[in-house]
Amino acid sequence: MLELLGTIGGNVLGLPGILGLALGMMTRQYWLGALMGGLVGLIAPMLFAGWQFSHVGAMALSIAIIVGVCAGSLGTAIRRKGATV
Repeated sequence: MLELLGTIGGNVLGLPGILGLALGMMTRQYWLGALMGGLVGLIAPMLFAGWQFSHVGAMALSIAIIVGVCAGSLGTAIRRKGATV
């Protein structure tokens, strides 16, 4: 359980969370923000694993993609709400 929480927290505070949020804030389209966040979530674990799928766990990769999609969507929501208020 602690490994799961550590993986989630590390991704939220790491590249998928922060860069996904920043990329999501660059667009007003939810699907595009989620897509860019998901791509960051896919690239970040691969980057740190030396671009080898065998060095990345399936759980870590899926959590990174989910966090990236959520962060990108949240960034888009921040942009849309901030632009309309």
